[in-house]
Amino acid sequence: MKHLFSLLTILFLLSCASKAQNSSKEKKTYKVEKTNAEWKELLSPMAYYVLREAGTERPFTSDLNKNYKKGIYVCAACKTPLYKSEHKYDSGSGWPSFDRAVKGNVELDVDYKIGYARTELKCNTCGGHLGHSFDDGPKTTGKRHCINGVALEFIPKEK
Repeated sequence: MKHLFSLLTILFLLSCASKAQNSSKEKKTYKVEKTNAEWKELLSPMAYYVLREAGTERPFTSDLNKNYKKGIYVCAACKTPLYKSEHKYDSGSGWPSFDRAVKGNVELDVDYKIGYARTELKCNTCGGHLGHSFDDGPKTTGKRHCINGVALEFIPKEK
């Protein structure tokens, strides 16, 4: 009986260990991947901080916040189209805001950096941090994609 109890205890412990290993999140691979040194060479220090270290620029500092020209907003790191100008609106937050992204080009992830879950937005091509999504947007979608301007480049629509 003593041996049976020992065997069951060992099997239980092995079972717990294997489940814990399986539940760990695997690192996603992206179409565009570079070393930190390559990203640092390509991006400005602020763009690197936001896109690669999930930082946040100060509100009301981006020229793109009040840009209402027609065109497309692309990832500053890999040039993937992320947002159309017709989906941009003034949220008053101090960051460029959109009610939706270009379908399939923005990844939704979960961010716990400030102690609770938030929906993090990332470029689906290079994994660059863009900003966060909130449920206080306009009636069109109810979403507010609050994006760091330094994570974007604006390409005006040709006339």
